[in-house]
Amino acid sequence: MRQVLVVVMAVIVLAAINVQIAQKERLRRSGESVYLRLAPVDPRSLMQGDYMVLNYEIGAKLPEDAPADGHLVIAVDGLHVAQFVRVHAGEGLGAGERLLRYRKRGWRLRIGAESYFFEEGTADIYANAKYGELRLAPSGESLLVGLRDEKLGALRPAR
Repeated sequence: MRQVLVVVMAVIVLAAINVQIAQKERLRRSGESVYLRLAPVDPRSLMQGDYMVLNYEIGAKLPEDAPADGHLVIAVDGLHVAQFVRVHAGEGLGAGERLLRYRKRGWRLRIGAESYFFEEGTADIYANAKYGELRLAPSGESLLVGLRDEKLGALRPAR
């Protein structure tokens, strides 16, 4: 009986993981691209290899009394660059406005991915990152899919 219970639990855990993977893949393929301006950060970690900690400028605009978890209302311009409008309080959205889920942990605003890992030796390419490209679902869930330069050009190592 114990072995059956272990197998059933393993199947449930694996199914849950696969559902989450499928949801992220669907968001990566069909989510709306929006760009969030990055705040300066240190691009290296000696323990984990090359990576960039991401800090978004939009976080500085979040009121101190905002809930720890919630949604921001962002306005998206013609280039899909997002600007903070307000903290969502259940009201409807205006033209060009979208929801973006956030979590406040201490002084940091978390909007999904807080770091971007890249191949060793390519740090100079990503040092020019000015925007994070996120795929956004109507629910406000987001997925980081890349980094962009000042002109919204994709940053990728040459192959």
